Amino acid sequence: MTVPSALDPRTPVLVGYGQVNQREQNPEVEPVDLMVQAARAAADPRVLESVDSVRIVNLLSWHYRDPGLLLAQRIRADKATTRYTGVGGNVPQSLVNEACLDLQSGRAEAVLIAGAETWRTRSRLRARGIKPDWTRQDESVPEAPGAHEGVPMAGDAEIRINLDRPAFVYPMFEQALRIAEGESSDTHRRRIGELWSQFSAVAAGNTHAWSRDAVPAEQIWQPGPDNRMISWPYTKLMNSNNMVNQGAVLILTTVEKATYLQIPTDRWVFPYAGTDAHDTYAIGERAELHRSPAIRIAGRRVLELAGLGVDEVDLIDVYSCFPSAVQVAAAEIGLPLADPSRPLTVTGGLTFAGGPWNNYVSHSIATMAEHLVANPGARGLITANGGYLTKHSFGVYGTEPPAHEFRWQDVQSEVDAEPTRRLHVEWSGTGTVESWTTPVGRDGTAERAFLAVRTPDDGRTLARIVDESAAAATMSQDIAGAKVQVHPDGSATLL
Repeated sequence: MTVPSALDPRTPVLVGYGQVNQREQNPEVEPVDLMVQAARAAADPRVLESVDSVRIVNLLSWHYRDPGLLLAQRIRADKATTRYTGVGGNVPQSLVNEACLDLQSGRAEAVLIAGAETWRTRSRLRARGIKPDWTRQDESVPEAPGAHEGVPMAGDAEIRINLDRPAFVYPMFEQALRIAEGESSDTHRRRIGELWSQFSAVAAGNTHAWSRDAVPAEQIWQPGPDNRMISWPYTKLMNSNNMVNQGAVLILTTVEKATYLQIPTDRWVFPYAGTDAHDTYAIGERAELHRSPAIRIAGRRVLELAGLGVDEVDLIDVYSCFPSAVQVAAAEIGLPLADPSRPLTVTGGLTFAGGPWNNYVSHSIATMAEHLVANPGARGLITANGGYLTKHSFGVYGTEPPAHEFRWQDVQSEVDAEPTRRLHVEWSGTGTVESWTTPVGRDGTAERAFLAVRTPDDGRTLARIVDESAAAATMSQDIAGAKVQVHPDGSATLL
């Protein structure tokens, strides 16, 4: 690639993208070790030493007071400032957006974004009652800026009935999608099984994927000994796989700095545009459970800022923690679900490529960069999602020098102008089932059922069926639109 002489020297460019999987059972390998390995895979020591800002995606496997400081010391980035983030799968793309603005304005010269999880190792050690002897930073090390950022993802209505984890909320969105489409349960489950089978086929060709077996659709949507039902209608193979040891690093700098460091231009990837926004934090306040105004507005705006139509994007990675997340995003942005020439993932998704908690999108951006440099002239779209289809970040990338400066927009004011629904935190009376999901124990027994209930004033309340036999019936019967009695304590009885 020839860099035009007229290109602004402060134009942001992605020059390093490294990924690592740690499969062997080595309890001494901790998250910072994987970040170091990924950094060395991303760039040579001279580039790493030039980094002046290290920004770490929130990790769950281990607590460091300032993980960026440890990483900077290990890669000899002696002058680097550090930052840590709050929780959310949207964070890596948001960090890229922020880095581009900082580079463009002169607030930074070279930014390294990193994240890693050794959740597989940590879980196996915990099962044996062992706490690993990993790096501890005492209180003499100040906590990194940003360590306490974030907002609670569950509000009073969710906490009241213990609707408090993604594995419960996303299948409720899935039911809302099915009901909106007017599909039978089996037809819908087959369809999302086929979608996830397509994702597994992409993972089979991704050298960085954790699981590289193409899985038939029937094996995904049908429960079995190795694929138990988690929360109806989702089996294990429709859930994100966090039982991985994975790390990824992205390095961004300016055209001027990349030229000075003599980084080959055939590794350069330009971020063209980015957007950020969030839907209502309270799940019950969303106008419709199968829609996302933030994805619609921010997803379409990022393409406008990049000067592209949705059909002009060659490569796509839609955040794929659960099938409902992909379907909602595709519908809002205008992406076909089943286009064999343009799959909605470059990695294989969080079930198959791996779901290292908040850091998946660092992997999707790194994989996207590899695809783009292998296909000069191609353009790629990254979507990122945090919380319960709540926080969203988008980025458009390409190998050709941009025709304009990096563009970013926070479209929150437009999202906030969208209609919402009145949420009744404490409500009793007769309502109508809008959507539901049924968590299932390891023995295959329905434990309870969570309901989204429309109230007579067209508001919404959240409730749960606590009787196990009544909950079990919600997996064999379509209760959409059924009358339900909600009691003062939040429990519910189908009428």
